Parts: sequence; structure tokens; C-alpha cells
Amino acid sequence: MSSIIETLAEHARHDPDRPALLFEGRTFSYGRLWADVERLARALASSGIAPGERVALFLENCPEFVVAYLGAQRAGAVVVPINTQYRQIELSHILADAGVRLCVTSPAGAAELVRLPLPDLRTLVIVGAESEQSEQDAPSSSATTSVPFDAFIARGDDQTDQPLPLPALDAPAVIGYTSGTTGRSKGALLLHRNLAANAAAVTSAWRWTRDDRLLLTLPLFHTHGLMVGLHGTLLTGASAVLRHKFDAADVLAMLRDDPAITLFFGVPTMYGRLLAEVERQGAAALPSHLPRLFVSGSAPLSPRVFADFERLFGRSILERYGMTETIMNLTNPHDGERRPGTVGGPFPGQQARVVDARTRAPLPPGAIGEIEVRGPHVFAGYWNRPDATAEAFGPDGWFKTGDLGSVSDDGYFTITGRARELIISGGYNVYPREVEEALAGHPAVAEVAVVGAPDPDLGEQVVAVIVSKDGARPSVGEIAAYCRERLASYKKPRRVVFVDALPRNALGKVQKHLLTGIVTQP
Repeated sequence: MSSIIETLAEHARHDPDRPALLFEGRTFSYGRLWADVERLARALASSGIAPGERVALFLENCPEFVVAYLGAQRAGAVVVPINTQYRQIELSHILADAGVRLCVTSPAGAAELVRLPLPDLRTLVIVGAESEQSEQDAPSSSATTSVPFDAFIARGDDQTDQPLPLPALDAPAVIGYTSGTTGRSKGALLLHRNLAANAAAVTSAWRWTRDDRLLLTLPLFHTHGLMVGLHGTLLTGASAVLRHKFDAADVLAMLRDDPAITLFFGVPTMYGRLLAEVERQGAAALPSHLPRLFVSGSAPLSPRVFADFERLFGRSILERYGMTETIMNLTNPHDGERRPGTVGGPFPGQQARVVDARTRAPLPPGAIGEIEVRGPHVFAGYWNRPDATAEAFGPDGWFKTGDLGSVSDDGYFTITGRARELIISGGYNVYPREVEEALAGHPAVAEVAVVGAPDPDLGEQVVAVIVSKDGARPSVGEIAAYCRERLASYKKPRRVVFVDALPRNALGKVQKHLLTGIVTQP
């Protein structure tokens, strides 16, 4: 089994002119991509980034993200992808917890980062800064220096004699930050062999070949876009059309203009918006040629959207299930019934089962319990959290996903709920405690609990249930603006419900199931 980095090198050596990445009229062949990855890796090494040290990517979709991601791994560094909507609280925690030494970001990202006390962060590499801009002119703080991306990568041009071994399969590759509901986000440490094994399983299950072309509009800082979309493309020697972000009208236009596109991956919200866009434009908006495979994940796909899409587009969406710690776990079949409301069975070489959440004993088909998974795709553990790692794994190596579900007699898994209080809004994870902690600082808030409520577009919306101080009742807009300054925009409450008191049990714990019933009443 080769790592993603080693496979990229092989494609560049044997088929250097083959297109790998297409972005806004520019084409990056495998040869060119590998050359830039090598330059970036040598620039990192010459700048003092040693193997095992952490490099963060706080950046929107662009070719530089891909080069930085692969170049950091080529140098033996560990990549920390960061959601571009994150702000002070999330950024401070993640960069400090991972001990990030260097961050590749945009000018706007750099302006956000230099405001934070991050003693380990030494260098900001800024994509979009003018190449002639000096380090003194770029955003910086007393603890960091800044350099434009072009100037930084050029440092690798003078280091061609420096030996640069390929990373070992057991070496750390990525720290992806995820959260529970009982504390701050944890870093899931994935090894090179985890990435390679899962990419091999995914490409095998979905019949992904070098002849495929993926329209990639998912954010690369997210597992779905990065470790499914990009990894699958590079492993097979295929190509990807990368876009800054998802836009329904743009996707339809791309499908009409590029008949070579054979794959599209999205979250349920994207599929809902594609349906709405076709309704807005009319049936003429539908491309005459459609991708062979549409995949959905990161949140439950409603049977209604599944049926409407199949009726309008003539394609049944393949729904799958994954998470940061394991990448992809379950998939509906490429050949065979794609059953709406289910996420299919395990990928090749992987295992899944449903167990009693208390006794951990396997349950029979149809019984609801916690889903556990096992296989070469499962992460090594939580970064600097041996306690959380020990809690997440059983003695026989099964990983406790925290998701509730059942499996049918013929092997189709259904996700029925979450053991943790996770809200999935528009494909993004929102953890109530994080929003609650932010809102607790509002001068008009005495107590607050955050829950999810159904939303026809986003899947779930964030609802804040507030006990106000002295009868003050801030508006939804004021609450949203307060959160937006402190957290990613998608985490802000879309509804605010005021109550006289939060329901609590005898031990004083807030009974969120009662609040969920209140906020979901018509």
C-alpha cells in the first residue's frame, strides 16, 4: 500500500502531462503539481519545520491549498486543516492545542490570526499577498513573521540537493479537529496508512478510475472534500475541477460546459439548492450530460430530496456515512439498490456493527444501539488526549462512533440519532456547548441552552433557549451578531426562544429533550 504522497509521485513520474487539477481556467498537470509540492516541502524544511511538527491550513479552496497540504506532508509535517469560518475562540484553541508552527492562510485570515496570543506560531504564509510584498509589510505580530506564498515557495528552489525521504505509512499525516458535547474540540490524529487505506476502499467501492473527473465544490478544510474528493482523485490518477465554493447555478453551468465531469459530491443542503435552482431556471437548466455518480454525506439526506432528485435528474444519489476520526465508514452500493434513508454497509476491508450502548454487546438486526467501526481507516487516537482515546475504543479495537442506528437483515445501516448532542446544519457540525459558552457572556443572558430543530434547507437549525436577565429580550439579530463575532457564522442561532427557566432534573442537569420538544412544536 502506497501513501497518497507516494502515489502522486508515481503519477508525476509516469504520466506527468496528465491533468490533475483544473481551477478557473488553469490546469495543473501531475508533473507540475508534484514539482510545486516538492518546492513547498523543501521551503518548509529550509524554514525549520521538522518532521512531525504541525502546519495549519486556514484557507479557502484554491490550488495553493492543495500544494500546501501535500507539500507539508511531503516534508513530514502534520497538517491541521481549519474551517475558514472559525474565529477567535475556535482558532485560539486549535492552533494552541496542536502547537502549530506555521500557518498558510489568506490576508483576511492573517489579520484574524495576528490578534491572537499563539506563542508556538512563528510564520504566516499568505496566499493572495503580492509576491513583491516584504515580510515587514505583511500582517504580523511580535511573535510571527509573514511572507507571501510565492516568495515562500521560492525558498525551495535553492534546496534541491537536500534529501527529502517519503513519509512512512505509520507517520502522522493530519490532525482533524472534531468535538463532543462535554468539552473543547479534540484533534483526531490520522496516519498516512489511514488515509491511503480509506481512499483505496472508497475508490474501489465507487468504481473510481483515472478516467473520472470530479467537480469539487466542497471545502477542502473538511474531510468530505479533502480526504474523499482530493485523495480519491490523486490515488486513481483522475482529475478534479476545483471551485472556490458551492453555488447551485455555477454547478449546473459547469455540468453543461464540461461533459467530462463524471462525479459530484455534496451535502444534503447542496442537493436541495440544486433542485431549487432547476425549479427557478426551468427544465432547460438541466445539463444534457450528467455525472455517473452523485454522492451525499455529512448529514442525513431526506427521502424526499432523494426522490425529487432522482425524478428530476434521473440519477439516484449514493448516500454514505463518515466522520473525522475514520473518514468513510459506510456506503450505499454503486451497483445495486441505493436505499433512501440508509447509509448502506461497510466499505471494502472495513467492519461495522451495532451494539448495546451500555453493555457493548452486539445487537440483532433491527435493534437500535450505538454504531461501532473497525478497520485500517480508523484514526490512531486523539492528539494529546490519551483519556479520550481510551474512552473511544473498546478492548477489541472497535471505535465507538457515538451515533445511534440499526442494521437491516440485508446489511443496510440506518442512522437514527446521535448519542451526543450534535447539531448538523448545512453539513457542518455545531456543538451546543460551544455556542452556549459564547452566549453566556452576553450581558442580557442569565442562562442558555442550545438545541437543534428541523430545517427544510439546512437539515437542522441552531436554536438558543434563553433565560434573560431582568426581563431584557435581545433580538435574534443581536444574538446572531454577538455569536458571529466569536464563532463561525453557521453556528449562530437562527431562532431564539425565551423561557422563564430551563427544565432541569433532580441533579440540576438541563433536560434538553424537553427543550427540543418545545422548539419543534408547530
